[in-house]
Amino acid sequence: MQHEAHSHHDHTDHRNHPDPTAHVEHAAPTGHEGHGDGHHTPGKVSWSMAARATLHCLTGCAIGEVLGMVIGTALGWGNTQTMILAIVLAFFFGYALTLRGILSAGVDFKTAFKVALAADTLSIAVMEIIDNGIIALWPGAMDAHLDEPFFWIVLAIALAAAFVITTPVNKWMIGRGKGHAVVHQYHH
Repeated sequence: MQHEAHSHHDHTDHRNHPDPTAHVEHAAPTGHEGHGDGHHTPGKVSWSMAARATLHCLTGCAIGEVLGMVIGTALGWGNTQTMILAIVLAFFFGYALTLRGILSAGVDFKTAFKVALAADTLSIAVMEIIDNGIIALWPGAMDAHLDEPFFWIVLAIALAAAFVITTPVNKWMIGRGKGHAVVHQYHH
């Protein structure tokens, strides 16, 4: 649209305009007012927005992983079974946190579930590969016990690395209207 052609109009009041839809791109609310930094425009994504999306996924992953390790350890499972449980629970809690937010916006469960899958799957998968890869490859980490500081230090390093590596992935996805960009249409 050429804005020069409309330079004679006062765009501050469209109530008396003969066609109230003629300038909808100027007046239509996006549902994201007050969010600041223009991070919802595809192609233009701030690192802050990507970091928030990554932190959201990381929270679910961390809850699931720690719970999986506690359950696996309590049941006397081996490393492989415990790691599988931790990964499954990481995905579960990652999706659950997203679902909670979307469902609270009044979206039906089926739609919310599809949005959560679209928003979080790649992010959680990258996080789990990095996080579990570090733990599996770190000498002695797989054999460390939950009551040892070494276990928690390696876990913290693995989660931090997962955050650093996944943030650019989320930035790329959000910039293309994918990932957490899909979730933001449901935030009020």
